[in-house]
Amino acid sequence: MAQPQEQQDFPWWLVALCVIGAVLFYQVWASDVYSDAMATLSKGIWLTVMVTLIAYGLACVLGLALALAGLSRFVLLRQGARFYIEVVRGVPIMVLLLYVAFAVTPGFVIAWNWLAEPLGLAVLKTRDFPLLWRAIIALTLAYSAFLAEIFRAGLQAVDRGQIEAAQALGLSGWQRFRHVVFPQAFRTILPPLGNDFVAMVKDSSLVSVLGVSDITQLGKVTAAGNFRYFETYNVVALLYLTMTITLSLVLRRLEARLKAKSDR
Repeated sequence: MAQPQEQQDFPWWLVALCVIGAVLFYQVWASDVYSDAMATLSKGIWLTVMVTLIAYGLACVLGLALALAGLSRFVLLRQGARFYIEVVRGVPIMVLLLYVAFAVTPGFVIAWNWLAEPLGLAVLKTRDFPLLWRAIIALTLAYSAFLAEIFRAGLQAVDRGQIEAAQALGLSGWQRFRHVVFPQAFRTILPPLGNDFVAMVKDSSLVSVLGVSDITQLGKVTAAGNFRYFETYNVVALLYLTMTITLSLVLRRLEARLKAKSDR
């Protein structure tokens, strides 16, 4: 049987990207403007990676908890999870970022101090919460709602008969989830999880609106200083493309290996 056309096509798009990347990397090596921009922007790579890994990891934990709450037999948990998911998914990430940074955080400080003063506990100030962590919390809240739907769909895709068979064998609820449900659901949800992880790398650039020194923020500062916007933002795009394309290729390879194992 003939394979799908997408599998037969040679990845010319990847060749084109490699050629463009090679040209830009040559410019970084040969041009003082490009090399200076790269030297400055590379300082923001570790911050971009840190924000992405921490926010995505926390979002996965919270998203899985929301998915389990949405599938609970208790109506209060189901309705609460659905309320959270619909509200957060309906707010743009940029708005949520600003809301958490400049509305939720000061409100939390006021509420904490109102409770802490009578009890003799430490009084907080808004500046005690770095903008970096406000941004991470906002990205965590935003992506947890999307990941919750991915986890829910994956958990519901597991055949009910296998769950009942595991129950008949005497496995506890946690054992059924760990050994039967989640391993099968993971193979189903890996592609969308990978897509959201790549999207998180790109959306981490939104933290620049809070002045966090990631790649995008350093790019804005550099371009404002040297007025070489074309060269500077070429380097910004190159860094993000390098990270996202590499991640996409690694995730595709991982998906192919998992599929090959499941087909055996």
